[in-house]
Amino acid sequence: MDILKKLFEQHFHTPPERIVPLQGDLGGSGRKIIRLANEKDRAIGILYGIREENIAFLEFSKHFRRHGLPVPEIYAEDLSHGAYLEEDLGDTTLFEFLSKNRTGESIAPRVVDAYRKVVAVLPRFQVEASRDLNYKVCYPIASFDRQSIAWDLNYFKYYFLRLAGVPFNEQALEDDFSRLTELLLSVPRDYFLYRDFQSRNIMLRNGDPFFVDYQGGRKGALQYDIASLLYDAKADLPPELRQQLLDHYLDTLAGFIKLDRAAFMHHFYAYVYIRILQALGAYGFRGFYERKAHFLQSVPYALKNLRWLLHHVRLPVPLPALMDAFKGMLASEKLQGLATDADNLVVRIFSFSFHHGLPKDESGNGGGFIFDGRSLPNPGREERFKTLTGKDSPVIDYLNQQESVHQFLASVYSL
Repeated sequence: MDILKKLFEQHFHTPPERIVPLQGDLGGSGRKIIRLANEKDRAIGILYGIREENIAFLEFSKHFRRHGLPVPEIYAEDLSHGAYLEEDLGDTTLFEFLSKNRTGESIAPRVVDAYRKVVAVLPRFQVEASRDLNYKVCYPIASFDRQSIAWDLNYFKYYFLRLAGVPFNEQALEDDFSRLTELLLSVPRDYFLYRDFQSRNIMLRNGDPFFVDYQGGRKGALQYDIASLLYDAKADLPPELRQQLLDHYLDTLAGFIKLDRAAFMHHFYAYVYIRILQALGAYGFRGFYERKAHFLQSVPYALKNLRWLLHHVRLPVPLPALMDAFKGMLASEKLQGLATDADNLVVRIFSFSFHHGLPKDESGNGGGFIFDGRSLPNPGREERFKTLTGKDSPVIDYLNQQESVHQFLASVYSL
């Protein structure tokens, strides 16, 4: 934390007055993301121990800004300490904007406009900025090649199918993986592949999109990133909107390259599938293996996407074992139960004294977590708050101003 304070003061010539952890280890990357601010300036600080990935992000950011692309400015860096300071783009992700402006399948026009802006910028990353990008800094691999595809497929097989208890024929599935891989590799792959082009990695500021989390970028096919965005699980875009946005993307892309739409679409859904498989592998690893349950909340939405694909899409190569695995997933009571569990989550909060024993566990599963908040500032000891409760705005505002509260919550969220 001290190194971020130092970088902030070196860049802005004034120290930060507020330091707020934003996500702890809630995300999947392991990076610590911290907001530093004073009355005049603000920035986002990153602490992360993988030097090669930090270099990739920093180099890509500087390159994209030279091309006029909307990515955060890098203010300062100290790679020896795994730290850098970047522009604060605010708090509104495309996903949050979508979630707050929809009712089921009905999505507000301003959200659709935001998505149209996003897909119109994508070809600039893929084509324009790709021409002189230094792919030597890519991490962990420089292209979406046979090895990269194998990692994703095995990630899905071992961390999702196996841990979810979905039966499959190992050899038959490997044969399908080989056919799918050949199809994926039969398209031009000399473009920038963002890798995690989805609604949580796109910030909105004054209605315009800004892009983050491209440090896993590499050379690859055009189809991958637009598939990632349109089939982003929890975004749950309606099929009609997906098609409209895909058409808008292709119209824009045609201004950058000589585009054969039929050839693009011949391979498109294969890339939809590989992206969904990669995401499911990540959900399985983080959720089943690392037991971070919030990652499993996206699984029912991914299954919904697979159900739609099984009914509406026929790939140009047969993948019978993989399709059987998908059907097994859709029939799995364990996986279907994830949606039920999420809908029926009950949280009970108790205040108690250790001297009188723990609250009675009525759940039968150990009672969940116990968080010791005795070290936190106690509003009840302040005269001005004695007639109020934790539901009152002055108390909430008071606690939100305490750095120790945010640090405590970041530790809680990381569980």
